[in-house]
Amino acid sequence: MAVMTVPETFVIRGARAGDAEPLGRLDRAAWSPLHAVLPEPSEPYPPFFDERHRPADHLVAERAGLLLGYVRVGRPTPLDCNAHVRQVQGLAVADEARGQGVGRALLRAALAKARADGATRITLRVLGHNVPARALYEAEGFVVEGVLPGEFVLGGRPVDDVLMGRPLS
Repeated sequence: MAVMTVPETFVIRGARAGDAEPLGRLDRAAWSPLHAVLPEPSEPYPPFFDERHRPADHLVAERAGLLLGYVRVGRPTPLDCNAHVRQVQGLAVADEARGQGVGRALLRAALAKARADGATRITLRVLGHNVPARALYEAEGFVVEGVLPGEFVLGGRPVDDVLMGRPLS
């Protein structure tokens, strides 16, 4: 009989200011042309948190003091007329934590946080060629609401920007 090892459980919690450095390292390590529209990060690295991306906008997955991933959820605009909408503005999982349900748990926690904040709708943008992320989002109830064909040119090739959303009710 094969022996299965079950990964230790992890917790999802709100980010703290002290998480900035490990989250910055995680974000840089998770960089990939599969999901990034910005060039690969190089020194000097900008701070992970800034006036637009505060700790309060982030949830993190943590196991035994190590950060396994994060999700950033914010308002897509400062307009009152769409204050009922939240947007997933980043989701990253450390390589060693992939396949353990961390991304799904972070996404579900983001949905719960958005509901608790009074939002009734959540949206996101994902690159058309990012099949794993799109599959996760679809499995969690997101649907394609629009496509901007060839919105980005990455590695010399046009890449679609896929707009997805779902109600929070």
